[in-house]
Amino acid sequence: MQGIELSRRFYADIVGPWLAAVAPGLPHAAALVGYGSELLGFDDELSRDHNWGPRVHIFLSRDRFDGEAQRLVASFAAAAPESYLGEPIGWRNRPHPPAGGAEAVGALVHGLEVHTVAGTLERILGVRSVDGLSPVQWLGFPEQRLLAFTAGAVFHDDEGHLSAAREKLAYLPRDVWLYKLACQWRRIAEQQAFVGRAGQVGDDLGSRVIAGRLVHDAMRMAFLLERRYAPYAKWFGSDFARLPLAEKLTPHFRAVFAAEAWQARGNALAAAYLELAHKQNAIGLPSFTPVIGPYHERPFTTINTDDAVAALTAAIEDPQIRALPIIGSIDQISDSTPVLEDPALTQRIIGQLR
Repeated sequence: MQGIELSRRFYADIVGPWLAAVAPGLPHAAALVGYGSELLGFDDELSRDHNWGPRVHIFLSRDRFDGEAQRLVASFAAAAPESYLGEPIGWRNRPHPPAGGAEAVGALVHGLEVHTVAGTLERILGVRSVDGLSPVQWLGFPEQRLLAFTAGAVFHDDEGHLSAAREKLAYLPRDVWLYKLACQWRRIAEQQAFVGRAGQVGDDLGSRVIAGRLVHDAMRMAFLLERRYAPYAKWFGSDFARLPLAEKLTPHFRAVFAAEAWQARGNALAAAYLELAHKQNAIGLPSFTPVIGPYHERPFTTINTDDAVAALTAAIEDPQIRALPIIGSIDQISDSTPVLEDPALTQRIIGQLR
């Protein structure tokens, strides 16, 4: 059984009935969000060696949290069984400690935590509310962090606040989406000719490294075109394989990595770019006529990325976004884990785009 289903049953069989007995009528939400491979459905036997097991997050309003959270976590320690469906309740070998802080309470002896929605938003994304988010704030949210809040599952939600916040963050606003798409084409533009140029001067290793970077950029473009947040590196390829576009793109990417000559490498990448362009045109986004050909007078196969960028940026309505340089969101600028996992830092960095 995978972790989400285990936790869903844990709430239904153990936590929910217990909560109804010790705090009857207490409005709450129950979910599993934030950390864990099980949030994406990628947990397996190896995942069980850390931070895996029957666990549920209870969400309360701030006033109810202040009045009830500590009591609930302490009393559940006395009421919880030692195991559930064969899995231990305790906090086994977990590098991520149980929740603790002004708006989060947990315990080592069991997997029940109590949170507030605002505190969870602040911890994951650096904001306390999803109302009135600015375009620049959206660009400061790494997709892997948006996924941490919107993936997983909600098992119960009396007042709907958690579900409403997840719905508002389910995907990017249209103008932010268009901007990120334009910036992703620009990323491809910057290096697409270098696969051939490096190979032409005998730098086969360099050509392969650049090609690998471009495959990654094309995969990120596929996530954008499918309106899906991209996870962090460990599950990036696994989640890409679930995208409808993966069926068309994967053979081209395999050809890139199998190619012994830079010409074949560049041609395979260009074929992938063409698939991305066709997808963009097919789903009602600002269209352009894709052209595969040499890079100016040089014999390196490329696509006309400038036309893609121009079409997308011309359709952006928000003047604040239209005024931004074509640089991108925080995770298009950096893939550094210490940056992307620090929500206050990502907002400070992206704020410099204003």
